[in-house]
Amino acid sequence: MTDTLKRLADVIESRKPANGGDPDKSYIARLFAKGDDAVLKKIGEEATETVMAAKDARAGGDRSKVVYECADLWFHSMIMLAQHGFTPQDVIDELARREGISGIEEKASRKLEQRDHDERTN
Repeated sequence: MTDTLKRLADVIESRKPANGGDPDKSYIARLFAKGDDAVLKKIGEEATETVMAAKDARAGGDRSKVVYECADLWFHSMIMLAQHGFTPQDVIDELARREGISGIEEKASRKLEQRDHDERTN
């Protein structure tokens, strides 16, 4: 994991209410205090803004906005990960696990795993 992601993950963790994060002084702490739905709403907004920036760039607009909006999306996704006890390293590890696996094969294996799970629980 890059040092930047590690430092940001540490800041996010420090802003959790359980770690003394103050919603009056920190945007991150305020999101944590508002709960899952507030964070998920922000992720949805940022995902939409990222898509729109990419569409605008495709039509000749400012390409730098794609990176700007994607950074917002990653940032809010990191907050959601922290809410669930994960770090960016967990995502990097998952990407590494998938490395060299065809996307088609990976998706098919998830369907098989889900079918096996469904059969065990029914």
